Amino acid sequence: MQTVTESIYDHPRYYDLVFGSDCAAEVKFINAINDRFLDGNAKQLFEPACGTGRLIQWLAKRDFSVEGIDLNDKAIDFANKRFAKHDLPQAAWVADMADFVPKKKYDLAFNTINSFRHLLKPKTATAHLSCMAAGAKKNAVYLIGLHLNPTEAEMVDEESWSARRGHLSIVSHMWTNNRDSKKRLDRFGVRFDIYTPTKQFSISDELVMRSYTDQQFIRMIEMEGSWDIEATFDFTYRIDHPIEIDATSEDVVFVLRKK
Repeated sequence: MQTVTESIYDHPRYYDLVFGSDCAAEVKFINAINDRFLDGNAKQLFEPACGTGRLIQWLAKRDFSVEGIDLNDKAIDFANKRFAKHDLPQAAWVADMADFVPKKKYDLAFNTINSFRHLLKPKTATAHLSCMAAGAKKNAVYLIGLHLNPTEAEMVDEESWSARRGHLSIVSHMWTNNRDSKKRLDRFGVRFDIYTPTKQFSISDELVMRSYTDQQFIRMIEMEGSWDIEATFDFTYRIDHPIEIDATSEDVVFVLRKK
């Protein structure tokens, strides 16, 4: 099978299929967060690193006003075409997560699938949190979902999963290339094996992400100063089952409240 080395983010159609399987569960969870923490009053939603716009499009169809940003222009183009296809106003634009101003103040924001970890330096991570706080209404809620690096448990270092839509089928593989705890950088190999009726090929990439233990993430939130941690959940998205995080925690959604 031919393999090309390219960014998976430059292939939004394939990325959308591979990472779209949890969309319904995520939308249900975001609605439940609105009910639990905002008394169901959230109207304006915002997603930094919105990618292909799958979440904000679903939420727009449920009568929320939505906006999203992403650094990848191909993903934003895909997202806005998706909005147009569903007769929705285009709601996504290209912007840097660490340097942006939302067009409208938001009630509820979400960054659910590890995108926060693409902010590789402390100053860009805290700049993002400050930008989010500046764009938030009073008592707004921000959800950050990420994989922590547990210090007292085995980490998952390899996984594969498949997805299919019509005649397109993709098998995705992800594995750990290197973890540098001093520099706090994790490097992951990723490969999409793509199958269509007329061709088969692979896209290979490497993702670099900043690492966080539970205490490192909490300390960063406290030092930036704009947010309180209201609750934590795992990736089962069970609103009736908040969790207590510790040195064994890995998959966590933090519910932040603007001070």
